[in-house]
Amino acid sequence: MKNIIITGSSSGFGLKAAKDFADKGNQVFATMRNPDGKNAEKKAELEGHSTHIKVVDMDVTDEASIKNAIDGIIAEVGNIDILINNAGIMYLGITEAFSVEQARFQMETNYFGAIRVMQAVLPSMRKAGSGLIINTSSLVGRMSPPFFGTYTATKHALEGYSQALRYEVSPFGVDVVMVEPGPFGTGLLASGQAPAHNDTLESYGELAGVPIAMGENFAQMLQSEDAPDPQWVVDAYLKLAEMPFGERPTRTVVGITWGVDEINQLTQPIQDNVLKEMQLDSVLGGASA
Repeated sequence: MKNIIITGSSSGFGLKAAKDFADKGNQVFATMRNPDGKNAEKKAELEGHSTHIKVVDMDVTDEASIKNAIDGIIAEVGNIDILINNAGIMYLGITEAFSVEQARFQMETNYFGAIRVMQAVLPSMRKAGSGLIINTSSLVGRMSPPFFGTYTATKHALEGYSQALRYEVSPFGVDVVMVEPGPFGTGLLASGQAPAHNDTLESYGELAGVPIAMGENFAQMLQSEDAPDPQWVVDAYLKLAEMPFGERPTRTVVGITWGVDEINQLTQPIQDNVLKEMQLDSVLGGASA
């Protein structure tokens, strides 16, 4: 049995993952905001699904909330074996028309939120000499399609941080890996906001309507019978959890790939060669994969 923390457990991959890990006999701490308010039904659904699931109130944008939650979990079970950073929000639209505040809000959840939770669990993992952190990135953490600019920036940031951290914590027996889903029908698009700068939108003319049409087409495609199954992402989490330290790939692409699997195959050896160039391969070489 492993002790597992999953952020963003009120919907999508996080909700499914909490159930599946619990079904395998693991102790799951499913974190979300407002479990006794807005997300009370989700809390009841998860805790009703299994006695191995405990819903914990945690806001990844709030340092005190994270400290309170993680300290409480560690006090209860002693150590954390796996952290899955899954909380995220995405905006689709004309990139220039999103305000700095809107860009910052996504960063607070998708990037800084993940860092806050990692920093809360890593000391205990390093002390234990083992642990796994799975950061849910995206295809757009490795490439940049139009109209996803503010979201893409958060995932590029998470990828860069995770890659460096993977090298640095590997000597302690801790793995940091990334799962990069393509488009899935998880409701992520519905969580977005319209761009705040209407004057900028108007100056784009007909082009301003393209992201809206694209979002509608995506939504239709992701609800069709041929749509990628979100279960595939959860299965990737489960597989990574079962793999031994040192054998987990740095990145796992799931679903529609848009060529990102090819990007990873090409760039990962170049990326890992930086250890040799910096004469760090003897110290940090165990993280290459």
